[in-house]
Amino acid sequence: MTQSTQSSPATVWLSKGAFDKLTAELEYLKGPRRQQVVAEISSARDEGDLKENGGYHAAREEQGRLEGEILKLEQTLRGADTTAPEDDGVVAPGKVVTYKFDGDDDDEAETFLLASIEMKPYADELDVYSPAAPIGAALSGARVGDTVEFTGPTGRTLKVHVLKAVPFVD
Repeated sequence: MTQSTQSSPATVWLSKGAFDKLTAELEYLKGPRRQQVVAEISSARDEGDLKENGGYHAAREEQGRLEGEILKLEQTLRGADTTAPEDDGVVAPGKVVTYKFDGDDDDEAETFLLASIEMKPYADELDVYSPAAPIGAALSGARVGDTVEFTGPTGRTLKVHVLKAVPFVD
């Protein structure tokens, strides 16, 4: 019996708008952009001696980078969840979370989107924290009004109060 060594892609939350834009980007990379790189390789190959052809080597490097980007996008989209989160006040992927550190004034509250980093270009001015980041993991499942303690990146114990958790809208 043979076991597969490939792991399934991790589930990432993407808004429907981000999913659609990333899908369009993938189609562009697999179509026109890939054809352009192949044409550049062919053109450089026609120039002769490949050992000393900088254009050929640059085009081949671009092809490798492009194929890596295509693979990454395919994996991201395959593992994407575009389900709109419920407006229930619970911190979860797809929520815009407002919190403050214990001892801070309310006007020192901070806000972030709990989602995968692929959401960053679509989150306007919001910071985007992964559910795997220390604060993302600590606050996941917490409700508005809860106080949560967790160990920060510096090793200090931090205490934060969840002020708001609402669905992201793009």
